[in-house]
Amino acid sequence: MGVKIEVFRMMLYLSFPVAMFWVSNQAEYFEEYIVKRKREIFPPDEGMHRKELEDFKERMRVRKERRILKNMSAESEN
Repeated sequence: MGVKIEVFRMMLYLSFPVAMFWVSNQAEYFEEYIVKRKREIFPPDEGMHRKELEDFKERMRVRKERRILKNMSAESEN
């Protein structure tokens, strides 16, 4: 009787983590949740929002170029 109980316990100890790993790696169980969560965190691009970001990047690029040219002209004068 004792050996059967030990075999059952060992089978339970080994099968539970394997079963949980298998369930957690099934994409169809979590696909809807993941897609919904991703849309909450990263909403689809809006045209106006994208335009604002592009304009901001362009302003930052121009500002950086001006600063570099200013530093270069200051170094060439010295």
